[in-house]
Amino acid sequence: MRRSARSGAVVVVLGAVLAVLCAGPARAAGYRYWSFWEGSGTGWTYATQGPALVRPDDGSVQGFRFSVSEDSQDSARPRTAPDFAKICADTPAEKGSKRIALVIDPGTASDAPDGRTPPAQRTACARIAPDASTAEALASVAKPLRYNSDALLCAISGYPATGCGEQVSGDGGHPAPVGSATATAPAATAADDDGSDGSGGGPSAGVYVGIGAVVVLGIAAAAQARRRRG
Repeated sequence: MRRSARSGAVVVVLGAVLAVLCAGPARAAGYRYWSFWEGSGTGWTYATQGPALVRPDDGSVQGFRFSVSEDSQDSARPRTAPDFAKICADTPAEKGSKRIALVIDPGTASDAPDGRTPPAQRTACARIAPDASTAEALASVAKPLRYNSDALLCAISGYPATGCGEQVSGDGGHPAPVGSATATAPAATAADDDGSDGSGGGPSAGVYVGIGAVVVLGIAAAAQARRRRG
């Protein structure tokens, strides 16, 4: 009876382990959209407000990146460094106005809708009124802009021609946050854009944790069965 109980417990444990392994990691769907970033000497930070609400000071750097990502934690940063001195080198300061350096990154081919070719990255130095917003700075150098009824920024300089924050299958590419370049956006610092989805082609850490939990529970069940029959 003891040997039978042990064998049964082992079978249960092995069956549960195989079930966890075969399940594999789930792929989350993402969203394709323009995200909004604020630059500093340390790099890019995902904006806590949308460009229509931000009123940057003279000397600020603001960035926009088109990509596909699951949320703000994995959203891709602009690939050009936020260097105000370089971007606005030919735009001297003038009384009664401010200068905002803008980085516009339309993303990679894998981010583009329907296999389209994204335009090249570019920078611009916007000279605007002292109380103007980032959205006004962008409009002064990157028309035409396209917004939807929810104030989501759909296109910069006409790219992309169609679509706005649409959901994308999680089967490939960079898996994008719902809080993108809108009137408001969630606070978060994004991870570096390394061109991968972080899966590494194998089971995720969560899978191994699940396996460990199943094994521990199985061993405990077998021990309890032995005590009851001992």
